Amino acid sequence: MSQGPPVTHASETNTRLDLWHATWLGALMVGAGGLLVAPVSADAAALAAVGVMIAPAFAGLGVTQWRRVVGEPWIILGWGAGALVATLMTGAVASPLAAWYLTPLAAAAATGRPQRLALGAAVTLGCLGLAMLWTLALGAGASRAPTLSAALSGFAVLTTAAAFGAPLMSLQRGVDLGRRRTRASEALLREALNDQPHLLISIYPSGKLAAAWGQAPAALADQVKINRHLAQLAAPGERVKIELALERALQTGSSSLDFSPPSGGPARLQLHLHKGGSSRLMGSILDISAHYRQNLALEAARAEAEAQNAGKSRFLANMSHELRTPLNAIMGFSDILRQQLFGSLSDRYADYAQSIFESGEHLLELINDVLDMSKIEAERFELHREIFDARDALNAVLRLMRGQADRAGVQLRGLSPKDAVEVDADRRALKQIFLNLISNALKFTPKGGSVTVTLQADGSNLELIVADTGSGISPEDVARLGLPYEQTAEGARRADGTGLGLSLVRAFCRLHAGDMQIESRLGEGTSVIVRLPVVAAVQVLSPVAAGSAEF
Repeated sequence: MSQGPPVTHASETNTRLDLWHATWLGALMVGAGGLLVAPVSADAAALAAVGVMIAPAFAGLGVTQWRRVVGEPWIILGWGAGALVATLMTGAVASPLAAWYLTPLAAAAATGRPQRLALGAAVTLGCLGLAMLWTLALGAGASRAPTLSAALSGFAVLTTAAAFGAPLMSLQRGVDLGRRRTRASEALLREALNDQPHLLISIYPSGKLAAAWGQAPAALADQVKINRHLAQLAAPGERVKIELALERALQTGSSSLDFSPPSGGPARLQLHLHKGGSSRLMGSILDISAHYRQNLALEAARAEAEAQNAGKSRFLANMSHELRTPLNAIMGFSDILRQQLFGSLSDRYADYAQSIFESGEHLLELINDVLDMSKIEAERFELHREIFDARDALNAVLRLMRGQADRAGVQLRGLSPKDAVEVDADRRALKQIFLNLISNALKFTPKGGSVTVTLQADGSNLELIVADTGSGISPEDVARLGLPYEQTAEGARRADGTGLGLSLVRAFCRLHAGDMQIESRLGEGTSVIVRLPVVAAVQVLSPVAAGSAEF
């Protein structure tokens, strides 16, 4: 659709020119008749002059096709020529018909086009100038022979006409060419606006539509009308939103909102408004029904996924509590049996009790991991910060893991500064980070390999590096590490654990506003770097610069 300000059509111009020419023709006919019946004697020159002016009036009356061929500039020039001939026949500048020099300007005004007034004024002045030159030429040549005077006068008129005519024609041609270019540009712009897939609108400050271009949404069929208030394009319950958006755009320069059309239904439209250079607002309306429904579906799916995830976390947390209660009893009784507190047992029964206790310990570790992850996912895990020496937590974990390293035939070493590394952190979470990383490294390092644990303070950051000489990890697997329940190893090692070790490490790091990085190459081993901004006092210590202790 395309609606805009009204324009002057060619038919209106033709009607106006017809009326003007008819008025002139009638006045001239009445004047000629009056001269014939008047008591004064009218010479032949006066009657001929009136007849000359009748010619352009009659030629321009009702000949629409002719005017379309020759164009309005030639009509104005025709009136100028008629006025010039008529006045030259009756005394040139001193002619009683000298007022007819203004007829080209009147014809230009009759076209209704302001740009024609310049041509009309130029033709009028040109006719006056030619008449004056004619008068001067005849006056100066009175002493010469009549034939020579007439020749000189004709020569002067022709040269002056050429001097005036060529620039005037060039000027008018330039004006017409510029007008045609402007019309072509306007047509291209209007076509581009009408080809828009959405509706473009111009709005008065009062909120009424001034113009509209492009394709109106189907939900607004026959609703977009000039001088109709923009709020009437919305459902009754949402018209206040549009009025507020108009006020906001006038004050701040822009505003946006979505609304339902008057017909209601599932359709949803979006309105963008911005303040233009004039006092009007410019805007666009497009149909976002499909996008809106897609967003609603995505929101519903996200809410459902979050609800399911929260339900899963609650289930795991509850199950972990339920499993730990009987497991504590199993471990307690098996510990009594393996220590033979109430009497001796045979070697076989003692071995059974030891196996039950060790299996219970392993199961308790898995349950604790699941419980911690469930709390973290449910955002119910709280850090209990305290100031302590991070070396103590690391040494405790290294002593605990020494037996596992010896059984696996893996060399385990720890490097830390000789001076205390005071940190403000959750002691249990920090020990869990150390334990999970070292346990992982030992699990995937073959016999004869080594695991090196380095602890140091770097400014306000506590840095832990656990490096092993295992088989390494592929880049694809590194990208998945740290996600809950993800494992990368195959075979027996893959089945040993829940896949929550690195997930818990990453989660504990984030709770402390830190991060974890994994660097690995196949066949060259793996290094895990943890950085936590928890150092209580600024320390710049490293195993090389400040000395180190090996465990």
